[in-house]
Amino acid sequence: MDRLHARLSVLARPASAFTSQPEPRTIGSFAKGRQLMVGNYLFAGSLVEAADAGIWDITPTDPWFEEELHGFAWLDDLAAVGDTRARALSQQWTWDWIARFGGGRGPGWVPDLAGRRLIRWINHAIFLLRGQDGDQSRAFHRSLGQQTIFLSRRWKSAAPGLARFEALTGLIYAGLALEGMEKLARPAIRALGRECAAQVDEQGGIPTRNPEELLEVFTLLSWAAAALDDAGMRAERDHVEAIERIAPTLRTLRHADGALARFHGGGRGLEGRLDHALAQSGIKGRHNDGLAMGYARLSAGRTSVIVDASRPPEGKASGNAHASTLAFELTSGRRPVVVNCGSGISFGPDWRRAGRATPSHSTLCLDATSSARLSASKNGAGRDWLIDGPKRVPIQISHAGDGIRFEGGHDAYVKSHGLTHARMLEMTFDGRGMAGEDMLLALEDADKRRFDKAMDAVRLKGVPYQLRFHLHPEVDAEIDLGGAAISLALRSGEIWIFRHDGRTELRLDASVYLEKNRLKPRATKQIVLSGRAMEYATRIRWSLSKAQDTPVSIRDLARDDADIDA
Repeated sequence: MDRLHARLSVLARPASAFTSQPEPRTIGSFAKGRQLMVGNYLFAGSLVEAADAGIWDITPTDPWFEEELHGFAWLDDLAAVGDTRARALSQQWTWDWIARFGGGRGPGWVPDLAGRRLIRWINHAIFLLRGQDGDQSRAFHRSLGQQTIFLSRRWKSAAPGLARFEALTGLIYAGLALEGMEKLARPAIRALGRECAAQVDEQGGIPTRNPEELLEVFTLLSWAAAALDDAGMRAERDHVEAIERIAPTLRTLRHADGALARFHGGGRGLEGRLDHALAQSGIKGRHNDGLAMGYARLSAGRTSVIVDASRPPEGKASGNAHASTLAFELTSGRRPVVVNCGSGISFGPDWRRAGRATPSHSTLCLDATSSARLSASKNGAGRDWLIDGPKRVPIQISHAGDGIRFEGGHDAYVKSHGLTHARMLEMTFDGRGMAGEDMLLALEDADKRRFDKAMDAVRLKGVPYQLRFHLHPEVDAEIDLGGAAISLALRSGEIWIFRHDGRTELRLDASVYLEKNRLKPRATKQIVLSGRAMEYATRIRWSLSKAQDTPVSIRDLARDDADIDA
C-alpha cells in the first residue's frame, strides 16, 4: 500500500518554493562526515569500503543498513564538515536519490523514513541548493512536495511510537516550510498531540522502556514544537505536556557521565544530543524518588546507579526488549564501571538474542534461565517478542542509616523453581560505596513444593545460580587479596574494590560490550559469583567501594563540574 501511494504522490502538484525554513537543529559528526567522504560507509554497525562508489552504488549489508541510507541522517554528518567537497557530495547523492527513487520506488518510501528524510532535506536546504541551477532546484522542491503528500496519506501506517513520531514531525516540518503544503500541517499537528497523549505515560515514559528511543522521541517533539513556535503557531497541549513529562525522566535516566543507561535495546545516545535536547527544552529537574519509566535511580557524590525496576515491555513494545529485571549499571564520575552488555542488533540475529538474555545483564540468573523468554522468530532476525517475564516486581526506595536504599524483587523464577529473586542495594551518602544483597526465596507453601521438585531434578545438589557484574571495557580488573576481592582500576585513576561474603565462588570471566556503531563487539570482563541454592532462603552479600585516597584526574573533575552546570 505504501508503494501505491508513493507512486500516486508523484502525480500530485509539487511544492515550488519555501515559505519558511526551520532553524537547523540536527547535530552531525565531523568525524563520520570525513569517513563518508573517503568512501567508508559505516551504518548500523556494518562497514562497506568503496572509495570509488557513490552511496547509492553500494550494496547494503542488511535492512538496517539500508534504512539508514534512505533516512538521510548522514546528511547531518556531511553538513558538519561543511566544506566545498562535502557540499558537492551531499548534492550529488541527494539528486541521485531523486533520479533513482523519486518516482515512488525503493525502500525509502515508508512513513518513518520519509519523515526522517524530509527533516534533513529541509534543515539543510540552503546547504544543498547553493550553486544549483533552476532545473535542479525545481526537481528538489518537486520531490519534497511529493514526499509530503505521501506522508499526509500514509503516516497512519507507521507503527505507533518512534516511527509515527518521525512521520508526523516530518509532515509538520514540510507543511510549515513548503509553499502549497500549509493545509497539511494542521491535521498533522492535531495528530501529533493525540499520539503524545496515547504513547507518553504519566511518568514521561514510552511502552518500549528504551531510554535512547525516549531521547529520540523527545528530540522530535522538541523540534516540532520549535518549528511551530518559529512559524508563530502553538503546539497542542498534549504535545507540550509530553515534553514537560519526558525531560525529567531523561534526566533521571542519565548517568553521572551524561550518558543514558543502556537498557531494552537502547545505547548511550549520540554524543551531545541528550545535553542539547535538554538545554533546548528549558525544563530543569529530575524525578526525586520512585520510578521513572520503570527505572530506579540512586545517586550520591560522583556516583550514579540506575536499576531496571519494573516488568519488561509487553506485546509489540517488546520487539527489542531485554530480560533485564533488577539489573543495574553503575557510573563513577565520567567513567562507566558496571554495565549491561547492550544491544547486539547490529551484529546479527545470534548476538541480538544473546544481548537480550538475562546473563548479558548485571543481575542474577537462575539455572542458566532468563527471567523472560523470547518467542520464536520465523527467520531468526525478525520480531521475536519477550514473553513469560515476571508478573510482579514490587520495589521500595527509602533512606538507610548512612545513605539511600533500593529494595526490589521479581517472580520470574517462581513458576519454574519456586524462587523469588529479591535484591537490595544501599549507596552511601558520599557515593563512595554500595552494599548489595541478592536473595532467592521460596515464600509460599506452593513455592516450597516447586523448589523441592527442582531439587529432586538435580538430585539434591542444589539449583545453580550466577550473579553477574559486567564491566566496561575501560575498567582494568584483577583478582587480589588471595582471591577474596577484585580491584577495578578506572582511567580516571580511581580504584574500586569488589568484595563478597565468601559463601560463593568468585570468578573473573570474559564478557563483551555491544555498541551499535562499532564493527564488532568489544572484549571486556565480568565478575561472576556462582553457587547453588540448597534451601528455601539463599543469601548472597557483596559490596563495591572506592579505595581510600583514590586519585581523580583534574580533567575528570572539570568534566563533572561542566555536567553539573548543564
